[in-house]
Amino acid sequence: MNILILGLGYSAGFFARAALVRSWAVTGTVRTAAKAERLSRDGLPTLVFDGLSVSPALEKTVAEADAVLVSVQPAEDGDAALRLLRNALVSAPRLRWIGYLSTIGVYGDQGGAWIDEAIPVKPSNARTRQRVAIEQDWLTLGRESGKPVQIFRLSGIYGPGRNAITKLREGTATRLIKPGQVFNRIHVDDIAGALMASLEHPRNGAIYNVTDDEPGPPQDVISFAAELTGLEPPPEIPFEQAQLSPMAASFYGESKRVSNALVKRELGYTFRYPTYREALRALAAAGE
Repeated sequence: MNILILGLGYSAGFFARAALVRSWAVTGTVRTAAKAERLSRDGLPTLVFDGLSVSPALEKTVAEADAVLVSVQPAEDGDAALRLLRNALVSAPRLRWIGYLSTIGVYGDQGGAWIDEAIPVKPSNARTRQRVAIEQDWLTLGRESGKPVQIFRLSGIYGPGRNAITKLREGTATRLIKPGQVFNRIHVDDIAGALMASLEHPRNGAIYNVTDDEPGPPQDVISFAAELTGLEPPPEIPFEQAQLSPMAASFYGESKRVSNALVKRELGYTFRYPTYREALRALAAAGE
């Protein structure tokens, strides 16, 4: 199988490695030639896609792809991959799966209630409103072309090198206390696993919440990581006293419990790390 990954970042990189383990042909894209050269030397063929133009090599790769994962961050004018590669994707003869990585942020604040994919989206800022618009553009491509398009709404991403343990070691962890604040998380291995499961069961127009089983207060994760490692947890800070960036403030302005039941039921996927506890134990055992 030929896999093209548009936007070879942290999460997509784990999907790439999972595909390589299966001996699939994988090509990624990044924004700079220097990074593309480094990744190619490390064994992952990588092309440049800067969101401004499309190279003949990338056009050829699209034409030969069986599956395309889109993990390109939106620009001010929308999704560059959709804008510049739409015709190539529609005409790709072997393409049978397109996956777009989105965010559970499109649901906005739900007051801590449990929600699933059936609930209407409620984006609360320009960033998530743009995500909703891009999701719809990709779903429109799927309807009009017949190419199966799947949307994956990810919760808070963590994994090797990016987790509560590393934040404690780096001194960047915080414990802001806001009563009633909960959110979900997802380990990058489970993102890759859910994508792999979807490749086996394409469904045009599908939307999946890729998230763990246990939403909870963010300070609980830091406290558990501290107990697990013997590191000193940061002091608790009442939310009202915190000095937050606009991005962080918008994050803490939303609370919801997101269900992953559809991924389990329709894709038959069993999460490797159903909660942060299993994941942090494994990360600690691996040397984090």
